[in-house]
Amino acid sequence: MSNLGQGDWRATLQDGRTVWLDGQKVDVTTDKKFKGVLETITSLFSMLEDPVNQTILGYKNNESTTFVHKAFLVPKTYEQLLEKRAAFELWSEMTYGVMSRLSDYAYCLLTGYYMDKAFFTQFDKGFSLKITAYYKQASSQKRIITTAILDPQIDRSQAPEQVEGGLLKVVGETKGGLIVRGAKMIATAAPYAHDVLVMPHQKLNKGQEEYANMFIIPLNLPGLQIVCRESFSSPFAEKHFIQANFDEMDAVLIFDDVCIPWERVLIRGSIEGVYEAQQHQQMNPLAHYQTVVRLLTKLQFIAGVTTAIAESIGANHFLHVQEKLGEDYTKIDTIKALLTSAEIDGEVNEQGVYVPASVPLQVARNLGTEYYPRMIEILKGIGAGGFIQVPSNPITEKDELFPFFQRYYRGTEVDAKTKTDLFQLAWELIGSPLGARHDLYERFYSGDPIRTFANFYSQYDKDPLRDRISNLWKQFEEEGA
Repeated sequence: MSNLGQGDWRATLQDGRTVWLDGQKVDVTTDKKFKGVLETITSLFSMLEDPVNQTILGYKNNESTTFVHKAFLVPKTYEQLLEKRAAFELWSEMTYGVMSRLSDYAYCLLTGYYMDKAFFTQFDKGFSLKITAYYKQASSQKRIITTAILDPQIDRSQAPEQVEGGLLKVVGETKGGLIVRGAKMIATAAPYAHDVLVMPHQKLNKGQEEYANMFIIPLNLPGLQIVCRESFSSPFAEKHFIQANFDEMDAVLIFDDVCIPWERVLIRGSIEGVYEAQQHQQMNPLAHYQTVVRLLTKLQFIAGVTTAIAESIGANHFLHVQEKLGEDYTKIDTIKALLTSAEIDGEVNEQGVYVPASVPLQVARNLGTEYYPRMIEILKGIGAGGFIQVPSNPITEKDELFPFFQRYYRGTEVDAKTKTDLFQLAWELIGSPLGARHDLYERFYSGDPIRTFANFYSQYDKDPLRDRISNLWKQFEEEGA
């Protein structure tokens, strides 16, 4: 298999996979709606071959003669953790934080399971050997990996296992592997990824072993249907910069009696094992570290656009606008401080791995579900009606309208083209289908916000808080005596 960045890696996607878009089977390597995102991925991975960027983005391990992404690096020191951050920042800054499934997140999940392979071997004897083999393969071959954890929304008034087709389950076994039937969502990047990590999303009960499986499979297995949502891409890169380059496709995976090869079945029939794997995925500090780095980059991008919009129309001179921009900057610096805290308060665990502190990362992720929608709301309020006065097509010097365009579309200190380009960019964030998709994503990608905050309550060390109140009562009693 060709490595990304070496030759035409897109040929590796012509592997017999079944991808559905607009009711038709498509070849993602030739379909124009995938053109922009595939070119973006190509440019990102090519950095591993670029002498300027390869040492920032990658490192050489024992399994590869070329640079592999530092998401695979198992950090032994604080300094190595910061090296991983620099790699995450490089890709995030190149994509303005708007692409969440570039594989660096999934690479971190995989690295976490690889680090803790001894623990998971108690649930499946083959786990250690299989995860090690795949970790080496994925890193050396630069395989694109995504996840599919959630179950289809069929009847949420009932438990998923009570609904026909509600959970992915085993329906048979062969010498070649497990036969599974069902569906999984939301598999972002699945149409052009090589592999997908699949496991249950919720805790299963005794007697539900047919659902209790974890595997990483190639996306070209016979019977696997990849059903895409509507494409939000645009062929007009000059006008729709974000939609043309960064439309990460989301998909539902339908398993029509798919045979999962045994070497890719990491956990088979262990309710406790898949629950621990699911908890590991939700609490993996290395993976959360990547998500917070990306979140920070994205919030900085939104704040930058909002600031430029305000300055382009002179609104930055108003006190209430300054207040809103100050709120944006406060949110950015809050996430930045939490990220720094996670790094400084990290520690070396029993495996000798320097892991960032989990609590600041959880706080940052929880706040992100509220920060992003609020910053989009602020952007809407500052640009207001200006967003719907952008002309449908660029107006150039050759056009009859150009003199009027120059006069009535200009800004405070910017010309008409600069201002309309800026408002068009902002419209992609607040008014386009892709912008609406991002609003949904940032609200829910880490799970139900109510549950995540409630889980944080459950896991939080509340003893110091209780002790303060107990000491207060003791003080009152002593003074009263």
